[in-house]
Parts: sequence; C-alpha cells; structure tokens
Amino acid sequence: MSTARRTLTLILLLVAAGSLIFTTGAAVVDGPADTIADGDLAVQPADGPNGQYAYLNDDDEITVDVSASNPNIQDPSFESVNAGATGTIDEVFTITYMGEQFTRVWIAHPNESVTFVADGESIEGNESSVTLAPNETVTVGLAFNTRGATAGARLGADEFSIEAELAEPEDVADPSPATDGFAGGTDGSDPSRTVTYPSETSREFRATDVARGSSVRFEADGMYLVGGNVTLDWLDLSGVRTESVDVNAVGSPNPVASGSALAAPTSPRPISYLAVDHDFAPYEVDEMTIRFSADRNYLNAIGAEPEAVTLYRQTDAGEWAEKPTAVVDDPTRTRGLPEDRVHFRATTTEFSTFAVAAHAPRFDVTDATVTPGATEPGEAVTVRATVRNGGGAAGERAVTLTADGDPIGNETVALAPNETATVALRGTVETVGTYELALDGTPVGTLTVGDARESAAGSGSPQAGGSAPTTELGDDAERDAPTEEPSGVDLVGLGGLLAALLLAVIGLALFRRVSRS
Repeated sequence: MSTARRTLTLILLLVAAGSLIFTTGAAVVDGPADTIADGDLAVQPADGPNGQYAYLNDDDEITVDVSASNPNIQDPSFESVNAGATGTIDEVFTITYMGEQFTRVWIAHPNESVTFVADGESIEGNESSVTLAPNETVTVGLAFNTRGATAGARLGADEFSIEAELAEPEDVADPSPATDGFAGGTDGSDPSRTVTYPSETSREFRATDVARGSSVRFEADGMYLVGGNVTLDWLDLSGVRTESVDVNAVGSPNPVASGSALAAPTSPRPISYLAVDHDFAPYEVDEMTIRFSADRNYLNAIGAEPEAVTLYRQTDAGEWAEKPTAVVDDPTRTRGLPEDRVHFRATTTEFSTFAVAAHAPRFDVTDATVTPGATEPGEAVTVRATVRNGGGAAGERAVTLTADGDPIGNETVALAPNETATVALRGTVETVGTYELALDGTPVGTLTVGDARESAAGSGSPQAGGSAPTTELGDDAERDAPTEEPSGVDLVGLGGLLAALLLAVIGLALFRRVSRS
C-alpha cells in the first residue's frame, strides 16, 4: 500500500473564557465511513459523546468541527472552545484498518495549537505513527492550547490529512494499544470521563460507568499550582468501587481556604498547595496517585533539589503528614510543557488538602559550653556545642561564633538528616569588656575580657558608709601632732554647748506659755 493522503476539514473557533466541558466515551465502529487508501482505511465519528464533533460531509469526508456551525450539536448554548485555556477532547473519530497486513497511520497537521492524539499521545508525524493490525481501530482525539489567543480566532490550520503506509515486519512488535491499566467501564469499555476547566488553577473531573475495582485516570493538563513553574498533570484513582466519581482540584502558591499553612517537625519549605474535593466515601477508592511537575530552572532558583521535593497531606486533626513521593521519568508528560521538566509521583490513600514542599537542612545548636569564662585581650576562648540537622535534607553549613554580634570564629559542618556532631570554635576579643557569645544567633554564654591585675588593684572594698580607707600614721606624724590634755576645755566646743543650752531654756519657756493659754 502506497502512502495515502486525504485532506480534511478542521474547524475550531475560539470563544471567551468560561467553563469548558468535554466528555469522553468508548468508540464502537459501525455505520457509514470515509474510506481512503483504496478502501483499506475507514474513518468514522466515534460512537461516544465526543463523536458529535466529527461528521461526514456531503462528500462523505470526515469533518472535525468544534464550533456552533457543527450541525450535530443540538445545545444552543454551545459556542466552542474557550480562549486562554488548555484541554483535550478525547475520542472524536476512529480509524480502522481493513487490510491484510500491518499499517502505520499518522496525521499531518501544521499547527502546534491543536494536536491529534491517541491514548493521550500525539500521532502527528511519521515518527509518532500508530501501527494497526488487520481489523484494528485507533481512536483519535484533540489536545488544544489556546493561551494567548483571543475570542473569535480560528485555532489551527483549517485542514489536516490522514496518512498511512504498510509496516515492515520488523517494525511490528505488539500492535495492540497499551491501556496503562486505566480502563474498565461497566460493559468492559473505558469509563466515560468529563473534564471541566473553570480556570488555569482549577479542574473538575467526573467519571461514570466505572467497572468495580478498576482505575480511572484524569488528565489535569498542566493545571497551575505556581503558575507554569509547578503544575498538576494527572490524577489517577485506583481500586474504584463505585460507578461514578467526582473530583474537584484547586491549586495555589498560598494556603487554600480548606487548609492552613504547612508546618511539620522537619520545617519543609512550602512551594504550593492543592485542595482535592471528592464525592466518594474513603472505602470506595483504594488509592490516588498525584502526578505533578516543576520547571527545573524554577527549582534551581528556589534552591530545591528535585530529590528534596515531596508532598504533604493535612490530616483531619490539622497535622501535616508526608506522603511517598518519587522523581520519575514520566511517559505521561503533559503536552505543551518543555521536555526538560522534573516529574513527580506521589501516592495517598486519603484525600483532602495537600502541599508541595521541599526538604531543607535545619541546623540547631544545643549543649554549649564556654571555656574559659574570662580571658585577657587577644586570648582565645573556646565554645563547644552540639549541632543537629533537624531538617529533612542533608546539608553543609558554616556555623559562626559571635561576640556581641561580631563574628570571631566559624566552623563548617556537614550533616545528614537527624545527624548530630560536636563542634569546637575558637575566637579572640581584643577589647576589654563583657560580651554575649552566640552560635548562629543562639546565645551560649558570657565572656569577660580584661587585665586581671588591674581588676584586682581596683577591687578594694570601700569602708562601710562609703568613707575612705583608714590611714596608719607613722612616729613622725605622732610627734608633730598637738597633744590634748584630758582635762582641758575646748572654747569652740564650750561655745556650742552654751548655745544649745540657751535654746533649750527658750523652748521650755515657750512651752509653758503655750500651755497656760
């Protein structure tokens, strides 16, 4: 079979932003078809809700029309795709191979705003072709990115082509499409899934016709957590034991209304928050896998190693519990995001409010001693202390000894999480005084710096009452001093005595006069 080309019509008219809803369902090959490649390929609208976006025109050629001009759309309120949004329309049409060998099928479409996908992966270009066995069908959908576009614009080229060529035997390994374990409607087909895009930071997911015990995958398509720097890409539910599930997700770089700020013993650094609301009981879903990714340059800018990034869940009691998180080489990379991006996968059996965070080293100083407590200027003092890394990541840090805030010594310490070490830091102070010593801001003691001899000479205790010390007189002083006779009378002292006696007599007379009146 030679290469077959068929030029077809694609209409995708943009409207103003709002709620965007697309439904996916299982495809069943039946009815009229657009046949190409000498009748070996049959193209039909998918037999599901999204099949309404594809139809055969008057020339029996397949047309994809996601706008109000589509004659199959009966909802008068439907206009088209929202401007400024991203999303997918799964299972729009099918391609069935009716030949006797194997064929490789792909789609040519010269526009990056709209991508034709199968099982979540692009099938545009020969390098992304799908290999089909005889009587095998591939279901094709659309992925779109309207960010930067305006309402009323036509998204993508108006035409696309389906191309095919025979596959060589060595190119055929296992032509059956992989389901990645996320399949299982009540009738054996895929469950029907609905994705609503209220905004860049929120998604609303719904799945119906879910087979008991099966898994459901929701594509969040790069929902913003910290702008495009950190995004929610997929939510996977495993062990679903209810026929329908509803999940609403909201992301923010700040704590969400349903939770509080991240606080844990290891003091992780919060990066973003994610609120997950659901309608199912805890026992109806075994586990949820949260797949998110981050821009590598952004992680470098905030100083977070990929291996240190983790996910926390806030419990009903308000505590934060870390969930198993791993860096993965994710084959489910979200379309439109750069390839050089770090992908993460975290699992949880409980669903509520989550926080994306990064572990960081945290050094705590305890059990410090200062030796000696008093020194001379320029004489070394040694501070010994226990340093513990109480953070969740290994790290290296220079611990600094300060005297009244001025650095006088440092020591570099490298510790694993929860590891401790004893450090000894030496420093000197040149100026006399009393200083408060600290290690990395943690007070560890007081140091007195001064000349010991000067301190001793100036430390004589004054006499009681603050009088000067008593001076001992020598023999010469005794000979020169006037000699007082024991019976002698001092005239100055006698005059004072007489004055006092006179005042006493006057006072007594006054007292008597007052008493008589």
